[in-house]
Amino acid sequence: MGQRKKRPTDPRDPRLWPTRLGLALFWLIGQLPWDLLLGIGRCVGRIAWRLGGSRRRVTLTNLRLCFPELSESEREAMARRVFLSTGEAILEMAGSFHNRRVDLDKRLHVKGMEHLEAARARGQGVLLLGMHFNSIDVGSRLLGKIFEFSVVYRPNDNPLLDRLITEGRGSWVKHSVDRRDLRQTVRLLRKGEVVWYAPDQDYGTEHAVFVPFFGVPAATITSTSRIAKMGKAAVIPCAHYRLPGGRYEIEFGPALEDFPCGDDETDTLAINQTIERYVRKHPDQYLWVHKRFKHQPEGRRSPY
Repeated sequence: MGQRKKRPTDPRDPRLWPTRLGLALFWLIGQLPWDLLLGIGRCVGRIAWRLGGSRRRVTLTNLRLCFPELSESEREAMARRVFLSTGEAILEMAGSFHNRRVDLDKRLHVKGMEHLEAARARGQGVLLLGMHFNSIDVGSRLLGKIFEFSVVYRPNDNPLLDRLITEGRGSWVKHSVDRRDLRQTVRLLRKGEVVWYAPDQDYGTEHAVFVPFFGVPAATITSTSRIAKMGKAAVIPCAHYRLPGGRYEIEFGPALEDFPCGDDETDTLAINQTIERYVRKHPDQYLWVHKRFKHQPEGRRSPY
């Protein structure tokens, strides 16, 4: 067998020229009016539903596991809405990163700001319990209009895409912290700053425990409680939703009580249950195209 080619890491690598062309088109699309962007995004979602066989199967599998009370036709209808919402998100990203003319403040409604203000009044740093709704990029822009915050993220393997994301969010985010840099995250919290952190993806079984998410065993990293303890931070849920008419809502919830308690399973279960409550409000806007249950306890097969 031949040796596997390494992914290009130099932005000047000719293999990344197609990415450069795509990013130029992405910039151009981002200049369109906001409501037109969303309309095009829904068209992209419809096309993706027809063509995206593997991601369609992943989405339907997730919905079957997490919403067993729904009929097959109801789950398929939700899955179609997931793809429409995901298409909107892709075009939102282009506008969020590249269109400074649009005033999104007029489209935003904020709920629960008092929870954040109470923690900051106590001099605490705030660890925002983020969630992978597909409006994540427009959400970062909207959050940046409310207060200064930093974000913990996983760097993209493609250097051009990584630069797009970090620079695109850079106008709204104070610091982008590599999720492996635990010390930097703790330092920011100890200084009383706000840090967005989302533990709701399957990052593997290392530093993770299996606890239910929508009743399904899910490998969930235990870092949230460790960061909160070391940073002496309040953990405040932060959800962002897309509303009809191209409007948006950011909702902050009460700080998690007795968190961390010192038991990894209890803490991660509290995290998953909290996220589940917010996802159920707008389930079609969650990142169901992700293989959330890829890793399973020993003896159980991956549902994918």
